[in-house]
Amino acid sequence: MKIFSSLLLSFLFPITSVLAQWQPQSVQTDAHFRSVSMATPDVVWLGGSKGTFVRSTDGGQTWQTGTVPNAQDCDFRDVQAIDAQTALLMSAGPAGKGQARLYKTTDAGQTWSLVYQTQQPGVFFDGMDFWDKQHGIVFSDPVDNKWVVLTTDNGGQSWQPVPPGNLPLMQPGEAAFAASGTSLVVQGKRNVWIASGGSTSGRVFRSKDRGRSWNVATTPLPAGEATGLFGMRFFSEKVGVVVGGNYKAETQPGPNAAITRDGGQTWERLAETNPPGLKEAVALLPGDRLLVIGPTGTSLSADQGQTWQRLDTEGFHAVACLKGTCYAVGAKGKVSKQVFK
Repeated sequence: MKIFSSLLLSFLFPITSVLAQWQPQSVQTDAHFRSVSMATPDVVWLGGSKGTFVRSTDGGQTWQTGTVPNAQDCDFRDVQAIDAQTALLMSAGPAGKGQARLYKTTDAGQTWSLVYQTQQPGVFFDGMDFWDKQHGIVFSDPVDNKWVVLTTDNGGQSWQPVPPGNLPLMQPGEAAFAASGTSLVVQGKRNVWIASGGSTSGRVFRSKDRGRSWNVATTPLPAGEATGLFGMRFFSEKVGVVVGGNYKAETQPGPNAAITRDGGQTWERLAETNPPGLKEAVALLPGDRLLVIGPTGTSLSADQGQTWQRLDTEGFHAVACLKGTCYAVGAKGKVSKQVFK
């Protein structure tokens, strides 16, 4: 599919045709959710606090909710859905407290294997993604002024660190803000990007060889102690969108979206979303429409982010979409579904 092929999309696919409310789902837990991943439009996995995972294989008609044994202190802020039986969970939190862990199930969550754990000081996992069923990547906040990046080529059974010498230096205060899996995205067979905040400008790190070597580009979006890039999605090798804001002032208006058309080398600021404020994740809908979510609500655009329309003011932290079916997740067990035509 040709991505963003025409500025006439707003006429071809009127955004008013999709203005419907998110439909709450009952998952029988008050865990906080910051991660969601779809293997198919019917198969979705969620990761949450208190060692919680949630799974549906029938498009949200029924939900399986459980906890990973001996992981009650883990906050699973990223999840990778491989299929109905197989998924990986990433635990965010200080490695020194035993919370930097990766788990895998191959039997629909009946049992979980601890496939990686480290107690290296400073490690705090932020995001995980997979190019295919075998090849994946996970990253942590910086140690010694560089990201900590691990890759796998056997479906997450084992993980190997990318040598620090292959990674660019970070700026003072720079880190990943979302810790929700939304600031790391892969595309194609080898491309990967990481979004940052905390310094003077939001930056995007990009690799074309599965994390072995990296370049970095500055975006026009601001950064600071509580400000930066939170969510990102690439819709082709060249075209991607990044969103962000201030997590200590979630409703604060200002620049919060940017687009690249050259693979992340250069970025152009987009119109401020409606509603404004912090945005944490972005997805692509049928008709090349953009959907972004955050604590202040959901925004839609049919013209590459030149204009936005408010869907609602429901607050969410992460979203996953496949073929127009979307799931959004948030605090206190909030899970919602919407099918966009």
